Amino acid sequence: MSDDHHSAPAPQPTPLKQTIGRYGIWSAALRSEDPSRRGELTDAAAELEDLGFGAVWLGGSSAAHHAAPLIEATSTLTVGTSIQSIWQYEAKAAAASFAELEATHPGRFLLGLGVSHAKLAEQYRRPYSSLVAYLDALDEAGVPADRRLLAALGPKTLKLSGDRTAGAIPYLVTPEHTAQARGILGDRPLLAPELKVILDPDPTSARTLARTTLAMYLSLPNYTNNFLRLGFTEDDLTNGGSDRLIDAVFAWGDEAGIRTRIDTYLSAGADHVALQLLTDASRDTLPREGWRRLAALLT
Repeated sequence: MSDDHHSAPAPQPTPLKQTIGRYGIWSAALRSEDPSRRGELTDAAAELEDLGFGAVWLGGSSAAHHAAPLIEATSTLTVGTSIQSIWQYEAKAAAASFAELEATHPGRFLLGLGVSHAKLAEQYRRPYSSLVAYLDALDEAGVPADRRLLAALGPKTLKLSGDRTAGAIPYLVTPEHTAQARGILGDRPLLAPELKVILDPDPTSARTLARTTLAMYLSLPNYTNNFLRLGFTEDDLTNGGSDRLIDAVFAWGDEAGIRTRIDTYLSAGADHVALQLLTDASRDTLPREGWRRLAALLT
């Protein structure tokens, strides 16, 4: 072997978009503080991995310690927070938790961050400036920019997500928002909107469930302002939301209709869609049969 031989370069890390694939599951029920539910949650996460979902997104104000059991129970599944509130978890503590999980399971956790809402966070103030300061603190603590994401809705925060993180995880948005977000982000950053899914072809019952779900969000200006930016009117936001609004932000129907609806987000520029399956069951119920149906329609 000649002296000028150089060993082959180390393989580059798999890009995030490839790692998490096209589809993930968004679930508040997979996040729990109850140790007695650990087996139920880890078993569900292992099945979601087997079903082919590339990521699980933990709803509520979630953190690394909620993700850890699901990561430990799986071998390839990426688990992200959607979101971790910057008001509930200080940056230094978030960085320490990230580092601890990264040391044991490198590359498996994504820190999804957001500013929550004034109605839900007493400390809420100057959200954009506070978010920038939080990212500065994460930089200082060594959390890589390519392992964090922002729950961005407006243009300014979307641009920040592209400049300072791996991308955006917008919640409760339309395909039109996805197209606008892609235009702001450019091609490189990840764009992974959440989409609420109701496996019910009956318009009356499907929209009733959708309105029950939407009610809380219609009291939060971050969402209603975003709807108004997208061309909806104040009338669309009354009485639980107009049919036009419901049909724009929920995917309801039979399997074929839902598959078509999911595809509209991908066609609009989404790299990945985080699917939140809604049912009439309680918030803590894991809709595992529905997740199986989703996996089947996405194959």
